[in-house]
Amino acid sequence: MISKWSTSIVRGGRAIRGSSAPVTYALIALCCAVFLAGPGSGLNPAYGSGDELLAAQRAYFRRWGVIPAELFDGSGGSPLTPATALFVHGSWVHLLGNMLFLYVFGAMTEERMGRVQFTLFYVGCGYLALLGYAVANADSEQSLVGASGAISAVLGAFLYLFPRARVTSLLPFLFFLPVRFPAWIVLPFWAALQWLAAGRATAGPGVAYLAHLIGFGLGFGYASVRYGRPASPTRVKTAPAPAPEGENQP
Repeated sequence: MISKWSTSIVRGGRAIRGSSAPVTYALIALCCAVFLAGPGSGLNPAYGSGDELLAAQRAYFRRWGVIPAELFDGSGGSPLTPATALFVHGSWVHLLGNMLFLYVFGAMTEERMGRVQFTLFYVGCGYLALLGYAVANADSEQSLVGASGAISAVLGAFLYLFPRARVTSLLPFLFFLPVRFPAWIVLPFWAALQWLAAGRATAGPGVAYLAHLIGFGLGFGYASVRYGRPASPTRVKTAPAPAPEGENQP
């Protein structure tokens, strides 16, 4: 996984501001608010500290996250968990990594799709990505939370809609030297890393790489069907951009 890189976007010499992507910024605000109010942040005194806090976190993730082994057993409310899990994050790194990439790639994708369509796209693809992971790991009792499936769908759509957008990347194996590549090189490279990591993943807590791949494929496929040929390339400059942090399996 590529992580811990900073990002920013400038289009045609002007920065993309919140007024141009209200849904993206509302999603970021909602995820941050849910995290701060929940036990994952460790800031809410209502959940206690020490072992009491750890127990509250486990119960919270099981309540709002996806547990594949329980998803299809008829438990009340369980079919909704792939939706609720999109707004729950397991740690500060998990939250900030996901929100960084939603901010970078979500704004332009939302501008292209429109507010209502982008909202339905984000929630729908995120739901299906987590559902697909649950189907493939039906015996798992690990709770799955995070927006990475939805954000991976945004990356897939961004790749189709803006394939020539320039992405400046800090690659660890090049001593973190900044290298600029078009999106059609960077994002498929990221997807390939997820594919390799998914094949080597072991049971237990970790990153749900399969959910990333499903989300990415859904996003790219939806954009290709909905929009046909990509629009004329827009001049875009991006500062260092990685893949989003993965779904957390507490």
